[in-house]
Amino acid sequence: PLARWCRLLPKDAAKMPESAWKLVFYTMSWSYSTYLLFFTSYSFFHDPPSVFYNWQSGMSVPADIAIAYLIQGSFYGHSIYATVYMDAWRKDSAVMVVHHIITLALICFSYAFRYHNVGILVLFLHDINDIQLDAEGGGVLLLNDVLSNMGSVSFSITWFWFRLYWFPLKVLYATCVSSLQSVPNIPFYFFFNTLLFTLLLMNIYWFLFIVVFVVKVLKVKEVNDVREYEEEEGGRAALREKNNKQDDAGHHNAALGKNVQNGVTKEKHL
Repeated sequence: PLARWCRLLPKDAAKMPESAWKLVFYTMSWSYSTYLLFFTSYSFFHDPPSVFYNWQSGMSVPADIAIAYLIQGSFYGHSIYATVYMDAWRKDSAVMVVHHIITLALICFSYAFRYHNVGILVLFLHDINDIQLDAEGGGVLLLNDVLSNMGSVSFSITWFWFRLYWFPLKVLYATCVSSLQSVPNIPFYFFFNTLLFTLLLMNIYWFLFIVVFVVKVLKVKEVNDVREYEEEEGGRAALREKNNKQDDAGHHNAALGKNVQNGVTKEKHL
């Protein structure tokens, strides 16, 4: 009903339940991460090396951070199942499954080995883009197009700024350099940094989609998800094949009818 009220296009209306659910979750989760980083005593964002100050193996996890970990871990555990069995399958869905597995591994292991301070910073830098991604849409109303274009521009800028600039500057610097300065023999150093660098590579991979999207908009003035559904492409190909067969059949029937008509005419003359 909401899709009809907003006069969304059929393709956008079909994926609206998935997008609406993710929009609600990521808005709440990012708001909570923002609260922890900017409205409490934690200084992880402004002072990234502080994530390893006074670090000890087996140290207690603050309740407010533990809540964030419980919610995020539950969500990404569900997301692995949802991406495979519930959500529309896209070209990047396989990469998305890998992303969810790596994210869940980071959440679980960082909590178990007490790297939770870094985890909150990682979640803050990533969730904001998911809010904008799931808020985008199209429709026949001018307002829908204006909001979609504004959201696309904002999404592209924040993706680069948060995931490709701040993420290496704040998170990777802290885990690769500051961690050794604060805890010289910090355990699982290479394991966690390998996962974080894999996450960075996936961010770069998706940024290529964004670049293609921007180029497409500049060329054809059209806003579409460049991750186009696999089954939609297959459906279009099948439809084209069906239409071609129908055209061939139509030409064949027309020729057959013409031959029959000529035969009848000849028979009348005889």
